[in-house]
Amino acid sequence: MDGMDERGPLLSIGEVSRHTGMPVKTIRFYSDRGLVPPAARSAAGYRLYDLDAFARLDLVRTLRDLGLGLASIQRVLDRQESLADLADVHARALQARIRDLRLRRAVLLAVARRRSTPRETELMSKLAKMSATERRALISSFIDEVCADLEPRPDMEPMLRSAMPDLPDDPAPEQVEAWIELADLVRDPDFRTSVRTMMRYQASQQAPGGGQTQPDPATQAALAQAVHAQAGQALAEGVDPASAAARPVVDSIAAQWMVAYGRPDDAAGRRALREQIEVFADPRAERYWQLLAIINGWPARPAMAPEFAWLASGLTAAG
Repeated sequence: MDGMDERGPLLSIGEVSRHTGMPVKTIRFYSDRGLVPPAARSAAGYRLYDLDAFARLDLVRTLRDLGLGLASIQRVLDRQESLADLADVHARALQARIRDLRLRRAVLLAVARRRSTPRETELMSKLAKMSATERRALISSFIDEVCADLEPRPDMEPMLRSAMPDLPDDPAPEQVEAWIELADLVRDPDFRTSVRTMMRYQASQQAPGGGQTQPDPATQAALAQAVHAQAGQALAEGVDPASAAARPVVDSIAAQWMVAYGRPDDAAGRRALREQIEVFADPRAERYWQLLAIINGWPARPAMAPEFAWLASGLTAAG
């Protein structure tokens, strides 16, 4: 101990280092920057520190561990800025940084899984960094194209436009990956053509057998659930759609379908039903809604494309 003054004992930089566990070089650096100024100098000119230095060093070390810059710490020590205000600003900056790192991690995971080329990786990175406005604009342009000059079922276009990707501020990796896949999907010209074919079919208001009656959305949902329950069970049990065992399932679903569309269950109606299934058979359309569910945190949507494919095969086999 090198001396005393009115503030208590004075310690050399070496003694401060031993008490704090902080290297002499670091203490000297903070001292030179004015963050931990010496309380006095020895007769030989060496720096001496009082007990206040311990508190300042401890605060500097804590704030540095939290990632704050020296200039910001200096303002807090000089009482030019409150620690609470500085912490709030820095916490916000860290949150933005964490969000950016999570986006990067999601992109890298997707790159590894897809074995992407450098060009694909660059594109995926740009898609991941899109703003909410840019994401909505991309989906809106997709809907504009597939619905252009058509008049699909009255509820169809509003439903598409209401289901926009709403990536949260702090997305999970699977949500970011789902957005990248969705953005890639809606930019695919072949997928756009496929969906436009579906919209054109609906615009024709062609019910099975050529009628004009379209069941309401609730009834259509009930029909889809019937396919999921009945064809799904047959598929799970390994029933061949062309077999005799499949016939009661096919007949049951077809009968429900024709009642909903208000027409007899005849050969023409079944051909039209098979055509309708085939028009909407693109599994990418189902994937579109599954990805939106992941992004927006909606309940998971069951995969029904295999079940509808089974039903179409069953209708073909039944004649």
